Amino acid sequence: MFTKFKGQILTLLGAILFSFNGIVAKLILTDGVSSMRLTQVRCGGAFIILGGYIFLRYREKLRTTMAELPHLAIYGVVGFLAVQALYFVAISRLHVSIALIMEFTAPIWIVIWLRYVKKKYVPPLMWIAIFMAFSGLVLIAQVWRGSTLDPIGVIAALADGIMLATFFLLGEKLTAKRDVESLMVYGFGFASLALAITMPLWSFPTEIFTQSMNLQGRFAAYNVSGWVLIAWVIILGTIVPYLLVVNGLKLLSASTSSVMGMSEPVLAGVFAWLWLSENWGTIQLIGGVVVITGIVLADKARIAAH
Repeated sequence: MFTKFKGQILTLLGAILFSFNGIVAKLILTDGVSSMRLTQVRCGGAFIILGGYIFLRYREKLRTTMAELPHLAIYGVVGFLAVQALYFVAISRLHVSIALIMEFTAPIWIVIWLRYVKKKYVPPLMWIAIFMAFSGLVLIAQVWRGSTLDPIGVIAALADGIMLATFFLLGEKLTAKRDVESLMVYGFGFASLALAITMPLWSFPTEIFTQSMNLQGRFAAYNVSGWVLIAWVIILGTIVPYLLVVNGLKLLSASTSSVMGMSEPVLAGVFAWLWLSENWGTIQLIGGVVVITGIVLADKARIAAH
């Protein structure tokens, strides 16, 4: 069972951890930590932990060539830095739900790229799957309740979708030639380097590690030190889910993996309901079912294409 559906299971587990990490990250951001600093500690911490482990145990995996380095640099800056940075810009100017809808246009860009640029065959069922999953997200977000859209926010959100699509396409290409662990090390490393250049490490607010942070929602009676939540974000919110998703990508296709990624808003809503008591309406529940149906159809389309 696991062997047959290994790619799907790994991708779904990654989506679950990414979704739950959104709740933990929200707790940190609410306590005054800037989104870019959180991105910096997230990427930097993941690079130090995962990179240190690979260097000590399997340093031969880190060997690369001058020809490969530009691709690894683009992968890190696009997939680990740009996707997060553009998302933060988008949610600062738009409703989070609308920003998520635009970010998850990624599967559409991937399929368009494969069909009209690479001239590859795309099963009709995949188009139906994308339409259903995207429609489900619209129902979950209830975008008709939004206000006038900010132009810069819209540009950032759509660009984020393109960056996410690029991340999946580059990952599909690079995992065919390199093991997942070393690919992650280079990805986090180049993202951390870019962030260190734009935000010097000596100005990092180290007090966030000892700051007392409230758990909010159902656990509002409890506080924990900042380092506990940050450790969660780095290990179980970054290293583990990225490894799961990219390992899943190695077994699936970029288009299928990106559609399965659409489960994240659904899962995030479930965690928000469990932890923060944020309730879903009937329309949103229907949207969740539609998204899941679209994901199932996308997987059937992948199998049919092979």
